Amino acid sequence: MLMPKRVKYRKQQRGRMKGKASRGVEVSFGEYGLKSLECGYLSARQIEAARRAIVHEMKRRGKVWIRVFPDKPYTKRAAETRMGKGKGAVDHWVAVIRPGRMMFEVGGTDEETAIRALTRARYKLGFKTKIVTREGVGEGS
Repeated sequence: MLMPKRVKYRKQQRGRMKGKASRGVEVSFGEYGLKSLECGYLSARQIEAARRAIVHEMKRRGKVWIRVFPDKPYTKRAAETRMGKGKGAVDHWVAVIRPGRMMFEVGGTDEETAIRALTRARYKLGFKTKIVTREGVGEGS
């Protein structure tokens, strides 16, 4: 599971997810990419599930790049706990995703396999995505 080795501060506030992504918006490493159309939190478990789906569909041929990293701690209070008594413990780690962010890239395989693999990965994520190519031709919605 992806998570930072160490952090300066154990807990963070949630913050606002407004605006579009300005970094990591192009297909930089592979030929095909999975781009976000909405904002949301992407948990480390979702990233791992999508990665596994891509690798399984590509049958270990080609290469996969994960362009996001879960570096934000997501806290949660214990079940049936009364209000007050401070902020809850860190439950899991998330990556903040804004519209336009490239999340996964694949390369070294044919177009049909790459699109099938990225389509399988889309089902594991909690928001709308789009499959794009290096040339910028969109596929899917």
